[in-house]
Amino acid sequence: MEYKSDAKWHPQSLDVRAFSRDGATLSGQAPLAQWERLSAESEDGLVSPPVKWQARGEAVPEVGAQDQVWLHLQVNAVLPLLCQRCLSPLLTAVDVDRSFRFVADEATAMALDDEEEEDLLVTSREFNLIDLVEDEVILAMPLVPLHEACPEPLHMSVEDPQFEQEEQKRPHPFAALAGLKLKKSS
Repeated sequence: MEYKSDAKWHPQSLDVRAFSRDGATLSGQAPLAQWERLSAESEDGLVSPPVKWQARGEAVPEVGAQDQVWLHLQVNAVLPLLCQRCLSPLLTAVDVDRSFRFVADEATAMALDDEEEEDLLVTSREFNLIDLVEDEVILAMPLVPLHEACPEPLHMSVEDPQFEQEEQKRPHPFAALAGLKLKKSS
């Protein structure tokens, strides 16, 4: 995993409060193969560019309280997925641009979750930014990846001549009833 920052910040053990207080930034990129969960969701056979990310911390002053701790995250990825219409691979751009507010503990996050519009996370001195990047890309992936126009024409009907022949050989299920009805009428 390649990233840019001064030696003070490490994305896998980030002191979020200090990072935000300093207004620091981190950026990095890594090939898809280095993202374990993203790789598992991706289709083999297509080469994709590295996943690129950038994070910026921000401390927002709040009157009569501690500064709010914010993390702004941007991610650009192109993922090899499987088109659910034609079942052939396709490259899909996934972009993330999200902001997160950090709170003191899980109880505070749960209490504020229904009231607040922003995404809340718990402050940590060992926050794993790489896991957050991967989580956000997975959440931003399309549920049903599709080509705008599939490369091959689609066969929208199924024809099986053997099935048709077997269907014609079988007697109609109500033929016996029709025979009984005719016997009763006579």
